[in-house]
Amino acid sequence: MSTIVDDLTDGIAARLRAEREARKWSMADLARYSDVSKAMISKIERGESSPTTAVLGRLCGAFGITLSTFLTRAEGNAGRLVRAGEQPSWLDPETGCVRTLISPSAGGPIEIVTIDLPPAAEVRFPASIYAVFHQIVWVQCGQLTLVEGENQHLLDVGDCLELGAPSKCVFKNKTEEPCRYLVAASRRA
Repeated sequence: MSTIVDDLTDGIAARLRAEREARKWSMADLARYSDVSKAMISKIERGESSPTTAVLGRLCGAFGITLSTFLTRAEGNAGRLVRAGEQPSWLDPETGCVRTLISPSAGGPIEIVTIDLPPAAEVRFPASIYAVFHQIVWVQCGQLTLVEGENQHLLDVGDCLELGAPSKCVFKNKTEEPCRYLVAASRRA
C-alpha cells in the first residue's frame, strides 16, 4: 500500500472547484444540492480546510460520483493497472478512517475500495450517493455495524451485504479492535 495521502488539501480544493464549475454551479448551488454549507465549500476550495469523509461523501453525492473517483481525480491518478505499492490511500482527518483505492481507474465500471475503520469510529453517507451507485460491502477483519436507513446490520468477518434501495448509511465500528471492509461499487443501470 502506498503512503497515506493525508495532505491532499490542494488537490481536493482544485478538484472540488473543477467539478462544481464543470456543472456551471455556484457555491450556493452546490451547498443546496449537497447539504454542505457555502462557507465550508469556500474554505475547502481555498485550501483552508481538509474535509472529512462525511463532507466529501455529501459533495460527491451531489456530483453523482463516488468518493474514490473524486479522490483519484484530485490525486491525478489514472490507468488500467495499479500496483499494490501504488494504491492511493486517504486519511479522514476527523475519524482516522483510511480509504484505499484497490481498483485502477476510479470512475470505471467497477470500483473496489478497502476501508480501515478505527475502533469507536463511524462514517455517515447521504442517500444521494447510493442513488447513483450499487454497492456491496464485505467485512475482512473485525466487526462492522452498518445502519442502512431504518435497518441495522451486524457484519462479522466474511459477511457480505448488498445494499438495498438508496438510503442514508452509517458505518460504525463499535468494538475496540480495528475493522477492515471492502466496498465494490458499480453504476446503477
